Formats: sequence, structure tokens, C-alpha cells
Amino acid sequence: MMMEPPVEELTEKLEVGKYSLVTLAAKRARQINSYYSQLGDGIGRYIPPQVISQGKPLSIAFQEISEDKLIAAVPEPVPVTEDD
Repeated sequence: MMMEPPVEELTEKLEVGKYSLVTLAAKRARQINSYYSQLGDGIGRYIPPQVISQGKPLSIAFQEISEDKLIAAVPEPVPVTEDD
């Protein structure tokens, strides 16, 4: 079974490796799942899906990445000093 969009396309779009892509999508999928779980509670703590889809949370996360609704925030490296 082929994934749509292909993983290679998403890694090039985000300029990250496969591990980072999967980690980002998994974190977003957990947020989407939590959003649907708390929907009737009126809490509003989680951001709803940014695309129209009837898929599973992980598929929705990959679709958000594909449509540039979700981006990877890569932290700047912290310089190491020899003061310690």
C-alpha cells in the first residue's frame, strides 16, 4: 500500500529526515485525537484539524504537512562554551 503523499515528498518539503517527519506527524496526530476526545467538553485546548478529511488522525497530520498547514520548527543549535 502506498502512502499518499509519499514520505519522500514530505521529507523534502520540510527538509527533515524520516524520523523527524514521523515524530512531527505522531505528535500532531495525538493532538488531533485529543481534540476529538474533548470536543463535547467545551474546553477548546487543542487546535482542530486544519484540513477537511475523514481519515485517521495520522493521515490528517500527513495531509496537513502536505498542504503546508503544519511545519517543522527546528531549534537553533546552542553554542557550547568551555566556561564550565
